[in-house]
Amino acid sequence: MSTIGSLRPVLKGTLPGPQSSAWIDRLAARECPAITARRARRAASLGAAADDPIVWSEAAGANVVDVDGNILVDMTAGFGVASVGHRNPAVVAAGHAQLDRLPHAMGDAFPDPVRIQLLERLATISGMDRAILGSSGSDAVEAALKTARIATGRDGVITFSASYHGLSYGALSVTRYKSGAFRAPFAGQLADHVREATYGGALPDLAGIGAIIVEPIQGRGGVRVPPPGWLAALIDAAHDAGAVVIFDEIYTGFGRTGRWLALQDPALSGRRPDLVCVGKGMAGGYPISACLGTAAVMDAWGASRGEALHTQTFLGNPVGCAMALACISEVERILPTVPEAGAWLRGQLEDTGLTVRGAGMLLGVEIGQSLAVSRGLMQRGYIALPAGESAEVLALTPPLNISRDQLEGFLEALAAVRAELSV
Repeated sequence: MSTIGSLRPVLKGTLPGPQSSAWIDRLAARECPAITARRARRAASLGAAADDPIVWSEAAGANVVDVDGNILVDMTAGFGVASVGHRNPAVVAAGHAQLDRLPHAMGDAFPDPVRIQLLERLATISGMDRAILGSSGSDAVEAALKTARIATGRDGVITFSASYHGLSYGALSVTRYKSGAFRAPFAGQLADHVREATYGGALPDLAGIGAIIVEPIQGRGGVRVPPPGWLAALIDAAHDAGAVVIFDEIYTGFGRTGRWLALQDPALSGRRPDLVCVGKGMAGGYPISACLGTAAVMDAWGASRGEALHTQTFLGNPVGCAMALACISEVERILPTVPEAGAWLRGQLEDTGLTVRGAGMLLGVEIGQSLAVSRGLMQRGYIALPAGESAEVLALTPPLNISRDQLEGFLEALAAVRAELSV
């Protein structure tokens, strides 16, 4: 369907449709049951969620098409990944062109030109000097934690309540979002060098601490924004104590808050973290990430002696780097429109009496029965998911270039769902 991208929903019936349900039956036979939530009537013994998901077949712009031919509007941008729209033509073309030349190089052994060009572009955007590339947000977080340990020689790490930094073991050690669900089964295998402090609360004791990892705005934790001045004070306290500050900007990066990175907020008055983790919207759909850092911190690793201390087979994959370069160029074109679009959407929501938090196109709508609201929106063709440890907000992270008409359609659908649920 070449016409999709900026359409309002076009639905053929109740979701999920028969083809989606048939595919989910096949998925359930082969995938670990802990991954994809299933309809309760089919998997009650597993405590599954109330709804089967739809199965995606195609996507473009802000539209998703499922295997039944339903066209929906994605208000999540695929967890923030489709920053410049699903299947952005420039990003896809860059990927195709690179596939025709060189789909794979050799990590730390043999680089290629697009990897070098991407590192240069990331330095220009962020003001950071060096980077370690990875394949996921967790990769970036773990590279940052290792870098901080190398730079300071200290084991101690401070993380914050409701933080989400990923679920691999190193990243899980600093994740506090829904600890009972995510951390408890593995508690015996997690390191005990991490201390938790209250996000936005009193500054923690930094004795023996080598790293502080913090989200400038918490994403999965509920689109939580810290009090004015808190981040600046945290950076000052950390640097006074000789600790490294890590900003996890995997959600907030690449235009999501109306700036390239949240670290460029004027409220920080020029204060900067030492390391920054980015991913998600970096390449428009290709799994790639980066830990960016100052020369002073990154150079603590020392020069490679022929066998890198931190690497992976797909480090700096040429296709991912080419797509990231194209995505960054698209963000650069779209970025001037994001503050106004975000302010308009926020204003429209607040005019209906809702409380909204966040910045730019990273918004959390405080609303009762958010799970039921999410399901009601799905039945009207809008994909939006709850966030927060108690699902206290409806998170909105649409493509940065979503059309005004699609946003207006979402607002109309939300109003209808609220009326139906009396919320």
